[in-house]
Amino acid sequence: MRKNWQLYFLLLPAVIYILLFVYKPMSGILIAFEDYSLKKGIWGSKWIGLDNFSRLFRSYWFPIALKNTLTLSVLTLLIGFPVPIILALAVNELRQGLFQKSLQTVSYAPHFISTVVICGMLRIFLNAEYGIINHLIGLFGADSVSFLSKPELFKWVYVLSDIWQNTGWNAIIYFAALSGVDKALLEAAEIDGANRLQRIRYINFPVLIPTIIIMLILQCGSLLSVGYEKVYLLQNDLNLSSSEVLSTYIYKVGLQDNDFAFSTAAGFFNSVVNGTILIIVNRLAGKISDSSLW
Repeated sequence: MRKNWQLYFLLLPAVIYILLFVYKPMSGILIAFEDYSLKKGIWGSKWIGLDNFSRLFRSYWFPIALKNTLTLSVLTLLIGFPVPIILALAVNELRQGLFQKSLQTVSYAPHFISTVVICGMLRIFLNAEYGIINHLIGLFGADSVSFLSKPELFKWVYVLSDIWQNTGWNAIIYFAALSGVDKALLEAAEIDGANRLQRIRYINFPVLIPTIIIMLILQCGSLLSVGYEKVYLLQNDLNLSSSEVLSTYIYKVGLQDNDFAFSTAAGFFNSVVNGTILIIVNRLAGKISDSSLW
C-alpha cells in the first residue's frame, strides 16, 4: 500500500461513495421488521418481527406482481439476451467504414432517449386511432388494436420496446470482445476454405463465450428488478393486471400509501431473491465453464 499509495488515494472517493450511499443506508432494512413510525424513527419504532412479511405474502397484489415481474424478466432474458450477440457478430462481419460505424451509432442511439420520451413515443405509435402501427395494420384490412388497453399485449409492448432501446448499447461489450480476435487466425481459416458462418462459429463466437456467461449471470441476478419507470408510465386501469410488477407495487405502497415498513419488506424480499439467484447461477456457471464472477 505504501508503494502504490497514489492508486489507493484515487480509489478513496469511490470507497467513500459506496460507504455513504450503499452500506450506510442498509440500516434502513430494519424498517421491514418494525411497526415503523416517522416520529419515532428507525431506532424508536416497535419491533414486530416478520409481521410485515406475513402481510406481504397474504396481500392480494403480491402474487400478481411477482408473476408479472417474472414474466417480463424471463421474456426479456429469453428474447432480448441473444439479440445483442447476433447484432455484434453481424456488424463485425461488415467492412470497417462509414456504414459499419453509422449502423453501430444508430443501434445504440435509442439507449440515450429518456424513459419518459420513450413511453410518450410508444403511446403515440400504438394509439388505436392515429398510431402508425395501427395504420400499418389497417393497410392489411385488419381492425385497429388498442395495445395498451389489452393486458395480454402489455408484456410484448414492454419486451419488444426494451429490445429496441437497449440492443445496441448491450452489444458494445461484445464489439469490444470481438476486437480481440486474432486477424491472422481468421485469414488462416479463410485460406483453409472456411466460409463466413464457419469463421463465426469456430473463431468469433468462442471468443464471446466468457463475456456471454458473465453478462448472463449479471442479468439473472436482477431477474426481479424490472425498472418501475417504464412500467409505471405505460400503466393504466385496463392493463394493470399484467403491468403491476414488484417495483411499481413497492412504490405505490411505500410512497403513495405511506406504508414504509410494508414496502421495505417487499424490497428486502426482492433483494434476497435476486441475490440467491445470482449465487446459484454463478456457481452453475463456474461448474459448467471456467467463467464466473468469483
